[in-house]
Amino acid sequence: MEVWRGSVATWECDAMGHLNVGFYVAKSMEGLIGLAAELGMPQAFAAHAAATLIVREQHIRFIKEARPGAPLHMMGGVVEMGEDEARLVLLLKHHTGEVAASFQTVVAHATARTGAAFPWPTRVRARAEVLRMAVPPGAAPKSIGLEPVESQASLARADELGLKRTALGAIRAADCDVFGRMRTEQMMARISDGIPHFFGGQRPGAADSGAKVGGAALEYRLIHFDWPRAGDRLELRSGPAGGDARFRRLVHWLLDPDTGRPWGSAEAIAVSFDLETRKIITLSDEALAAANAAATPGLSL
Repeated sequence: MEVWRGSVATWECDAMGHLNVGFYVAKSMEGLIGLAAELGMPQAFAAHAAATLIVREQHIRFIKEARPGAPLHMMGGVVEMGEDEARLVLLLKHHTGEVAASFQTVVAHATARTGAAFPWPTRVRARAEVLRMAVPPGAAPKSIGLEPVESQASLARADELGLKRTALGAIRAADCDVFGRMRTEQMMARISDGIPHFFGGQRPGAADSGAKVGGAALEYRLIHFDWPRAGDRLELRSGPAGGDARFRRLVHWLLDPDTGRPWGSAEAIAVSFDLETRKIITLSDEALAAANAAATPGLSL
């Protein structure tokens, strides 16, 4: 079922010349609103809604980059539905039909004001059967697992591990949805904004590639533990978790600097790539050794 149609604006793109990851997630949230309507909840994200869908986590594959002006559309369906949660799939596609990105999104059917989960109504279950679909092979996890997580994230643990502070700020009213919770795409946007601090101005492979080097994410898993509201502060701590000559694993913890507890955590598979050829860069043995030496042993979600 088509749930969204639009294009890539220049201001949604980053220094790499392609759609920024934060705006990928923002578009997926518009698609989620469309899919909610197809499930029989057309007002789920309206200010007067009694019930809504709260995103618990997302698994994202970035498959084919989208550059300024690219026309895009999004298809959506239901992978599985439990008592009060569901796993949905959203496929962002180019006009050629090629998939630009996929989103496996776990949502809770919850009260709009308190966020308390409660069972799906019969009418939504009936529509879910109509919209049932399997996860396409290209949208399935590749390098990041989807097993249940017992997070180790905390400010104290971040200090112990020496994780770099890559962002520090606060949630403004404009960052929140109509129910007062931080918008889902804000987590990815804060991570994206912190990446220059993560790499300290030089990405792996930049020193010995002889090319103008940028970076890209190929896969992400974002998990939300709690929802900041306007006035709440947040701090992002990030660290490298190893990899090989082409793919690097990064971990990010979004924390409350006042209590030390986690708002959320994320794991990413990232690459360095040549901004002229748009090809992934393979690290030299020396660059790989340096990157692995900087990794934090055992770092995870």
